[in-house]
Amino acid sequence: MIAYGFSEYGGPETESLLEFPVAEPGPGQILVAVHAAGVNPADWKVRKGTRKDTVQITLPAVLGREASGTVVDVGAGVTDFSVGDHVFGATASGHGGYAQYTVFNASSTAHKPETVSWAAAATLPVAAGTAYDALRQLATSAGDTVLVLGAGGGVGSAVLQLARADGIAIVAVASAGKREWIESLGARFLESGSDISVAVTRPVDAIVDLVGGETLRAAASAVGPGTPIVSVADPVLASEWGGSGVDRDRTTAAFARLADLTASGVLNPRVDHVFPLERAGEALALVENGHVAGKVVVEVR
Repeated sequence: MIAYGFSEYGGPETESLLEFPVAEPGPGQILVAVHAAGVNPADWKVRKGTRKDTVQITLPAVLGREASGTVVDVGAGVTDFSVGDHVFGATASGHGGYAQYTVFNASSTAHKPETVSWAAAATLPVAAGTAYDALRQLATSAGDTVLVLGAGGGVGSAVLQLARADGIAIVAVASAGKREWIESLGARFLESGSDISVAVTRPVDAIVDLVGGETLRAAASAVGPGTPIVSVADPVLASEWGGSGVDRDRTTAAFARLADLTASGVLNPRVDHVFPLERAGEALALVENGHVAGKVVVEVR
């Protein structure tokens, strides 16, 4: 099969189209013919080598941690999925989404509603899943106010949409170019670099951090001690303020809930850029550049 990956840790120069044998699904796994794969910042961080402690790979490795497609084979013990099913999910360890075929653990796979596009489904496990898990972990509810740092990306925009559906007010910190998008999602926009202690005029009940560093430090200081924090970008710093990273729930039940929210219109995974597999390097470069508002997807024909 044809896949896009990298041969050694480093920059984009390590990436290329590669050939791999089609894998056989192991017990509890399914083999999927990929139709679309989501592109995320974690992908280039894995390639760069900054995720060595948490993502175990064998080089050369295929990029991508989420995909949608059609089941073409099932491993022993799989009862909830059959050949021909339309599914999406998180790729199993040692497998990537930027490929003609990939492997999912059945426990991290959900059926794709026919009203949800392949591209949209492929973006749900990472960005929307992280957003859903963050709000669940914070135990936010209607009437609360949540401060979102770095709200203009895939995770941030999903937080805004899910929060709005639950009656949660959002103060969204992002670059000026993302103001229109953020305000269209019902959030109060706050430009990056603003003095949060002055700009936030109502108590903040929780913080979702997607930036880390001094931005998180300034926000935590401004809202005061004891405010619950979950951080995707800097869980170590968040822990200094009593917070933590996001406890991800990559299960069929969680992904099915995201699919239902998307099918009902509560969640709209905005896909702004779609690249064919042979141009996957351009897709990843766009995300690595860091200025994309919507999601980027690699399409496999």
